[in-house]
Amino acid sequence: MVVGSLQLTIRLHGCNSLKEKRSPRQRISQRIRNRFKVAVSEVDTQDVWTLLTLGVATVGPDRAPVERVLRDVADFVEELGEGELIEEILEFERY
Repeated sequence: MVVGSLQLTIRLHGCNSLKEKRSPRQRISQRIRNRFKVAVSEVDTQDVWTLLTLGVATVGPDRAPVERVLRDVADFVEELGEGELIEEILEFERY
């Protein structure tokens, strides 16, 4: 079994408060969950208005399908146009 994690850092434009950050965070997270059936959570930069750092995790039998799903998630987030994807970090652990 392989567990894959993806950390995405997204620069949000036009957010001037944490309250304004909530809407794009929820919208992006829900769209990822609905499309890819993966776990999503805000994992860092919670107090920074213009940055959103999401952690995405999935499990599979081998690395190849897990990596494919996570790369598709990163591509999807970039295509959403909600902000600028400035960093992505992929990690895998075999159990």
